[in-house]
Amino acid sequence: MHIVVCIKQIFDPEVATTVFRIDEEGRKIIPLSGVAPVISPFDEQAVEAALRIKDDLGDEIKITVITMGPESARAVLKAGLAKGADEGVLLMDAAFEESDAFTTARTLAAAIQKIGDVDLIIAGRQAADGDLGVVGLGVAELLCLPAITYAKDVRVADGTLRVVRVLEDGAQTVASALPALVTVSHELGKPRYTGLRETMRAARKPVHVWSAGDLDLDAQEIGAAGARRQLERLYIPVSNIECEFIEGGTPQEIAANLANRLKQADLI
Repeated sequence: MHIVVCIKQIFDPEVATTVFRIDEEGRKIIPLSGVAPVISPFDEQAVEAALRIKDDLGDEIKITVITMGPESARAVLKAGLAKGADEGVLLMDAAFEESDAFTTARTLAAAIQKIGDVDLIIAGRQAADGDLGVVGLGVAELLCLPAITYAKDVRVADGTLRVVRVLEDGAQTVASALPALVTVSHELGKPRYTGLRETMRAARKPVHVWSAGDLDLDAQEIGAAGARRQLERLYIPVSNIECEFIEGGTPQEIAANLANRLKQADLI
């Protein structure tokens, strides 16, 4: 059985907002010196979901982690390999730059088709930077696969996929034939720790680098050229907070003055 896990390198979401910077004219996030990008947390749990299946079914499971990005994205592949994945695929090409959710899904789908014989695709429910949550479903649509979202438990038994989904008021168990795609939520639980020995082993595992040409993709249909989303503005909102003290001789008078002030402000 072959599992492909889609992961993404993002700017560290734990960075303090006071040091976060944006180039508003270029509509880009400014990388911070000394702060390394990280794997999106939901994607880290997607890797964990694949590893739990491997724990259950043994060495017959092969796990491939795949990402699209610059050379620096190799680091998140290495992180996945260190946790126990078997090989990595880095999709790197200038034509992939400034992709939106649609062109990202198109590129990932083409790469998964090139890998071939994939039984299960797992992705995080959304990336922690854009928070759109549509790339995984886009891959499923392009590959004509059933998709199960918001998984907190993923298992495979006797060739059948069984997923426990998170709902607003409970949980739902869904069964599906393979191949299929699953998006994982944080309720899956904490990913496993990676030790020094596993990190050293990851350095010897293969990482394949594919370009747009390797995937037979038209440069006009991917990256910024094929994007369907137009980013109008990227900025840090400015919050202007005003504090006004309501005075009065008695609590009743203060309450009445407060009510009048709220009415003047059209809040009541």
